[in-house]
Amino acid sequence: MASLSLGLGIASTTITTVRTTRRSARTRFRISCVQWDPEGILGSAQTGHIARLEFKRRLEKDAEAREAFEQHVREEAERRRALRQSRVLPDTAEEMIEYFLDTEAQELEFEIARLRPRLHQEFFSHLKFELGQLRFAVSKTQDMEDRLIELEALQKALLEGTEAYDNMQADLITARKSLTKILTSKDVKATLLELVEQNKINRSLLTLLDENIANAQKSDQKQVAAFMEKVRAAVLKYMTV
Repeated sequence: MASLSLGLGIASTTITTVRTTRRSARTRFRISCVQWDPEGILGSAQTGHIARLEFKRRLEKDAEAREAFEQHVREEAERRRALRQSRVLPDTAEEMIEYFLDTEAQELEFEIARLRPRLHQEFFSHLKFELGQLRFAVSKTQDMEDRLIELEALQKALLEGTEAYDNMQADLITARKSLTKILTSKDVKATLLELVEQNKINRSLLTLLDENIANAQKSDQKQVAAFMEKVRAAVLKYMTV
């Protein structure tokens, strides 16, 4: 599966897609880089827990380094926003495959969510059919071998991604129902105990509460925010997941 490497203290962000190219009869990932430390402000590349702590300390002490890092984060967010808007959404199964092969790793979750209605059985059947043709071809070229590796990685990523997305949506629906039940209850404690028995006090509910608290604060609904803060504290006492 495609991967994104963005470690604290490294000198560049490496963005990888599933797409591969041929070089010396070996498969290699096609990688594009976005340099964000041209002046060497953050020093040479470092990895590991100690290096990350050192990088954090340097950011806290060095205003120039902190500004460079924050600027990079803003630029990367803008780049991703522009990329999403510029991409032409696919229509056919063939176009869908090429679209996902050219999707950057950190954008895969977003694209799966955006195109989830089209990631249906018909699409996966088409993908499986092409994989079968490549696997059982009488004679294979290097390009065919590369294509097989690409599609196997893509199939795994999309199957896992759609399952995770569907589970998240199911959890979100349950969390909304649970939150509505809590907020309209005359006995919040009894309702929470009931939800605990049903195993519905979880991270999704807490996340939904946080979003509602933030929205209430943004709208200057102080009493609503304060009430939900109390509910959140109560939820934390019972949360096991």
